[in-house]
Amino acid sequence: MEISLESDAEALWQDALDLLARRDLPESTLAMLRGCEPKSMEGGTITVETHMRMVVKNISKNAAVIEECLSEAAFEPMRLEVSFTPAGERPAAPSPSTMSAEEARNWASAVEQPRAWQGDATRRIAEDTWDESADERARAEEARRRRERNPLVEDISQTTSKLTFDRYVRGEENDIAYTAALQVANGMNDTYNPLFIYGKSGLGKTHLLRAIQNYIASNDPSRLCVYRDASTFITDYTEAMRHSERSAAAVLRQNYADIDVLIIDDVQKLAGKAGTVGFFFDTFNELISNGKQIVLASDRTPAQLGMGKDAFDERVTSRLGSGFTAPIQVPSYELKLRLIETFCERMRDDAARENVAGLTGRVPREACDYMAERAGNNIRLIEGFCQRCLFAATSAEARGESLTHEEIDALAKECWPSARRAISIEDVQSAVERFYDIDHTSLVGNKRHKALMEPRHVAIWLARELCDRTLADIGEHFGGRTHATVMHSISVVDNASRDDKAFYDRVTQIRDAILGNS
Repeated sequence: MEISLESDAEALWQDALDLLARRDLPESTLAMLRGCEPKSMEGGTITVETHMRMVVKNISKNAAVIEECLSEAAFEPMRLEVSFTPAGERPAAPSPSTMSAEEARNWASAVEQPRAWQGDATRRIAEDTWDESADERARAEEARRRRERNPLVEDISQTTSKLTFDRYVRGEENDIAYTAALQVANGMNDTYNPLFIYGKSGLGKTHLLRAIQNYIASNDPSRLCVYRDASTFITDYTEAMRHSERSAAAVLRQNYADIDVLIIDDVQKLAGKAGTVGFFFDTFNELISNGKQIVLASDRTPAQLGMGKDAFDERVTSRLGSGFTAPIQVPSYELKLRLIETFCERMRDDAARENVAGLTGRVPREACDYMAERAGNNIRLIEGFCQRCLFAATSAEARGESLTHEEIDALAKECWPSARRAISIEDVQSAVERFYDIDHTSLVGNKRHKALMEPRHVAIWLARELCDRTLADIGEHFGGRTHATVMHSISVVDNASRDDKAFYDRVTQIRDAILGNS
């Protein structure tokens, strides 16, 4: 008997997704499944719909475990059918009185594409049962020709190919950016356009950008995806302008226009390059107006890129911030520990598989805990730190010993020299209190006097800029303020610095005093 309420199918599907999340499926696969729409339940079969062929192919590889979780959630055997419906409207049937035999065949062929697959789970949704239409083959051939004639599309190197979503170590500090990047890669959220990811150097921004590129190359190669760091983007423009052929600039513009997903890393490096910024602005507008996706990364927010001597003008910063802006924060102790455990295990497995000597030992859990305490906040440096510690652990095992705290300390000092004194949140608070002539209790308290709001906002902003601490840590040092309150203070200072030069000068003066530059 058919269960007519669509909410029943939705409830079962969501319960099954919760169970699948515990089965160690790749997050990219789970994201695809979440994008499917439950349509109906009848006779022990649930039908879900997707508009993406790569989702159908991915489901085929996981059919058994999906149906197992559906059955567990329903407390009875369940089967899964996948209905593929191309994005856009399906063709309407011609009037019977005017439908020729050729029209009938063409219309039937078009309508049959969004069909549910029948039979055994493996047979129903296996890749080899998918019969591509002539239109799909034509699209694939056109995408191949576009890649070949566009020099901006480059092969992905072996090293870069490892920067995937599945190898990205997640935590509260980067989860918003991770989720947004995955949705952009899936093509499931066109409101994140542009997607702007910001955070300090070495926190994993480039990994996410490359993960988008790798995901699209593997799952939807018909979309042309191009990754460029800002330096390469500048070179593209300057070389075209200097080229003896007057048409070089027009060709470059056409090449950039013929991209479906444009990724630009380290956007802040475009500052002060007026010609390149103008070219970027025009390219940005053309791609967005044609429904193409743009992903950007920077060490500053769009508002902060509008500050200072070489600031972007407001028309550019307003475009940069017009989509979805996602932060990546410095890692907490918990995320550092997760990174260290993951890196050490991954390096050991890679070494065993590739027969690399010197990295086959094990770093004990207690040693990982101490490594997390001694590690800095740059994730790239943490990865190098793990490699050194794993090598030291392997050597210690060969001697019948264990990795010591003294060895970890020595390796940490090599990765993070302590010659430059780290700036603490207390240092920032003291400098702000001196500048505004207020006491500490007033700065971190809850009084909302106008005279206290500016120094409080400025202190929080400077703590985020100068101290390698999470927003939660900063909030704790300012009277237990919430993450949202800290973000509000940062936003207030960003906006005021852009609009009020006198305010910007005050913030710069305090910052220089803290850094010892005054």
